[in-house]
Amino acid sequence: MASVRVETIVAAPAGEVWAAIADVGAVHRRLLPGRVLDARLEGDVRILTMPDGTEVRELIVAIDPAERRMAYSVQGPGRLALEHHHAAFQVFDHDGGRSRLVWTTDVLPHDRETAVRARVSRGIEEMRATLESRRAFSG
Repeated sequence: MASVRVETIVAAPAGEVWAAIADVGAVHRRLLPGRVLDARLEGDVRILTMPDGTEVRELIVAIDPAERRMAYSVQGPGRLALEHHHAAFQVFDHDGGRSRLVWTTDVLPHDRETAVRARVSRGIEEMRATLESRRAFSG
């Protein structure tokens, strides 16, 4: 199984970053506006609507406030034709009131690693920019 791990430093306290990650029904507003058009919850399943109308179903596996960790699994093959997908975000305190956001994604087949790495690398930087801009306008 290919494992992709990316991380970034966010100029916002870990508690604020965690609050956005844990708000699983608001990913389209709090983390990836523009990349995700809408999100809705049906029990433990989050359904993301992309700008082209495609829907992605994600099973929310765990939300662990003590560890500031949220895990999910994409259901179905989706755009990248994955046989298996499991991912987790974790938020850590970092110096100067900042936080470290880590996104780990495990996928099969192995040969999808390059495409997944490109997607999550771009995604985590979009999240960082969104989180920092929201913080800049909050006070």
